[in-house]
Amino acid sequence: MKSYKIMTREELQALLDELKKGFVDAKGKGLSLNMARGKPAATQLNMSMGLLDAFNSRVDPVTPSGIDTRNYGELIGIPEAQRLMADMMGAPYENVFVFGNASLPIMYDTISRSYTFGVNGSTPWCKLPKVKFLCPVPGYDRHFAITELFGIEMINIPMDENGPDMKLVEEYVKKDDAVKGIWCVPKYSNPAGITYSDDVVRAFASLKPAAEDFRIYWDNAYAVHDLYDEGDELLDIIGECEKAGNPDMVFEFCSTSKISFSGAGIAAMASSKKNLEWVKKTMAIQTIGYDKMNQYRHVLYFKNLDGIKSHMRKHADIMRPKFEAVLDCFDKELEGLEDLVAYTRPRGGYFISFNAIPGTAKKIVAMCKEAGVTLTGAGATFPYGKDPEDSNIRIAPSFPDVDEMRMAAEIFVLCVKIASLEKLLEEK
Repeated sequence: MKSYKIMTREELQALLDELKKGFVDAKGKGLSLNMARGKPAATQLNMSMGLLDAFNSRVDPVTPSGIDTRNYGELIGIPEAQRLMADMMGAPYENVFVFGNASLPIMYDTISRSYTFGVNGSTPWCKLPKVKFLCPVPGYDRHFAITELFGIEMINIPMDENGPDMKLVEEYVKKDDAVKGIWCVPKYSNPAGITYSDDVVRAFASLKPAAEDFRIYWDNAYAVHDLYDEGDELLDIIGECEKAGNPDMVFEFCSTSKISFSGAGIAAMASSKKNLEWVKKTMAIQTIGYDKMNQYRHVLYFKNLDGIKSHMRKHADIMRPKFEAVLDCFDKELEGLEDLVAYTRPRGGYFISFNAIPGTAKKIVAMCKEAGVTLTGAGATFPYGKDPEDSNIRIAPSFPDVDEMRMAAEIFVLCVKIASLEKLLEEK
């Protein structure tokens, strides 16, 4: 098909009229498809049901390290779970604490702890005139919601195929001591699906912040979530920070929420011994210990990193056809719009990032909803829910089945075409 950009006004209008008829037909189907959040499908969750039998009344509740998982204590987690999560993150065992069911509460608590008590003896953020965070965009809406809740000013940092714009990051961090942190999803980033390059990771580790309490919030949510046998490799940020003489500069987070059960997994933080001792001081007031029976259940079921990777290859077999159904549809149906829209081809994670013609994302999302397809709200991938270009849309292919995903993608591209044509007609 001829590029939309070179069509005459009459050609654009004729095509728009034809596509609007298709939209009426789509609305008449009464569909209810959800591509809004990266929820695992039931088929993925079913794979972990054996976890419930891994720790039963016939299993000795005392771990090989001698801990009775039924009782109080072991604030930082059982050693067996520490080793499992350390291996998953590629971090040293002694640098890892194991917490509760998911990583989001750890991130929230880390911000709250810094805001209330200060970081490692620094001034509590609540006593400072201004606190700022750098936010690579498009990014994870729940990260932004945490910092917004605490009144922290958020600054957009553009991303490319290698990661955040490190020159801009370095400039902000070096010059402004009000900049206290940066949110990162370094592997298969949410939503773009890119993995930070080695150069970007080393640049992070070598930052020279004006603020002594500046920290990198390294949310390694998709550490083992490859879609293909040859997954992306991510450099170990903990090790690189130590090499660069900045051992205290990073908090790394991960969980099994999209490996075992969502909201019923185990989560961990990796950081320097100094940072972890600081965390431990307030943790000891907050809790006597997290669910050690659930930690041990995961250890018994997965056994080691090889067990997790074997499990995740089965996840990939479920997820990959859904991603490919969406991308095949985009490749086929967006002919004529190639020079106006763009989308990512992730090799792992849970999302596809789509950039529509500026000024059309909200309209596309609203039209999809009208036709029975629910998407993440336009703007959600930016701080304060404000995409300055009104362009980015996050697509989550995980929850519907392959046929539903294909139908949803077809409706999505129909809405993209209509919104694009209307925008181009406005401009002619």
